[in-house]
Amino acid sequence: MNVFVRWRPLVGQETSEGSVEHGTVAAPAPSSLLAVTVNRRLAPSDKPWKSAAAFDAVLDGSDSNDAAYSAIVQPTVLQVMRGGCCSFFAYGHSGSGKTHTVVGYETDKSGLGLCLAAAKQLFEQIATLNGRENKDGDEKHPPLAIGLSVFELRQKAAFDLLNNSTKCHIREGSDGKVHIRGETETLSEGKVRVQPIVKRPCWTFDELQDTLRAALARRAVGTSSIHNQSSRTHAVLELEIINEPLVAARAAVIDRQSELVPVGKHALDVTIAEQTKGVLKDADGNYKPRPGYTVNQALIDEVTAEKDKFEARVAEAEAEVDALYAKYNNAESTCLGGKMVFVDLAGAEYQQDSSSKTPTKMSTTAQTPAERQEARQINSDLLALKEVMRAWSTRQKRVPYRSSPLTMVLRETFADARNCGSGMVVTVSPAKTHHAATLNSLKYGSLMGTAR
Repeated sequence: MNVFVRWRPLVGQETSEGSVEHGTVAAPAPSSLLAVTVNRRLAPSDKPWKSAAAFDAVLDGSDSNDAAYSAIVQPTVLQVMRGGCCSFFAYGHSGSGKTHTVVGYETDKSGLGLCLAAAKQLFEQIATLNGRENKDGDEKHPPLAIGLSVFELRQKAAFDLLNNSTKCHIREGSDGKVHIRGETETLSEGKVRVQPIVKRPCWTFDELQDTLRAALARRAVGTSSIHNQSSRTHAVLELEIINEPLVAARAAVIDRQSELVPVGKHALDVTIAEQTKGVLKDADGNYKPRPGYTVNQALIDEVTAEKDKFEARVAEAEAEVDALYAKYNNAESTCLGGKMVFVDLAGAEYQQDSSSKTPTKMSTTAQTPAERQEARQINSDLLALKEVMRAWSTRQKRVPYRSSPLTMVLRETFADARNCGSGMVVTVSPAKTHHAATLNSLKYGSLMGTAR
């Protein structure tokens, strides 16, 4: 995992309070990594702090979003166009510039955030492929688009921001994969459909940008230790290269699964009922075969065969999805299913720096008990993420994905990114009032950078 540092500029009252001194130190050759130095110089007891040589690049407050994209994300676009998956995390305390880095703001002259800049470049790449295939009159290659998913993790649940913030449940299935499921619908003929996270096909960059900004406007905010409009959730933004046949095939899988649910439940109910009739409890509380009763095995076999038939239909639909990848990913184009995942982590919460004699925003913003509980959950998630990243980066046999809902959800992302790479950008503030939080963020990033 590549790790980057991005300093934001001073804003507002911070300009009068002053900045910490910070710099970079190159590691001895042949390493190309950088160390970061920080010195607050606010009190005689303040001493310079220096990180390990752990960072691939350090961006200053004068560097634009365009420069951040060029350093962090752009080198991975070719891998995504080959069908790979890359993931990027923005980590830092509240108010350090994570959302600005990941998404950017409409009126910002600094350029698009990492996610939108990546989407724009991917659209440019697939437009070339679409144009070439249309020119050749090749109907075997439907136009490519980008599927967008946006959800937030709050406490121990996920909320689908493309579906009116519908609450979703995080479950590990029998296949060993983690699934995020939304509302359960009861359809005709007893069918039961569990809606997955919405993946909305976007055919132009403007459509994707408008959809993403509208979704993020639903993101929960609250009071943090820094300010009262802090994002209190982890936002996960996923871009995937798709086409219409792939969208239809995935929808068919969901429909087949909805058909299986009532059939499978009926088979289970019949099997349990018949097996229950075949036993009785004696006076000592032990179960034994019921004298004279014969389990109707023919009935059990009948309903099991019906269930097997519907399970086979699900398997056929899943095989069709795999067949589409094989059909459209060939020597000329291998990008179908290529994916980028951007995680805008909630702001890390730290205690006020006890050595500071200057009142800070950290000591003046009041949090409700619920917000303090949220802060504890956020810190717990970030600690779990650190342990997962360290285990994943060092290729340990056991990676503790089950430690938190955040790491459970990102389990498949880490697995997909094993051969395509991932990155973390640590956003930090140079303000003296944020000195303690900045050091904690840099220490977190330094641990990630050295664990490879």
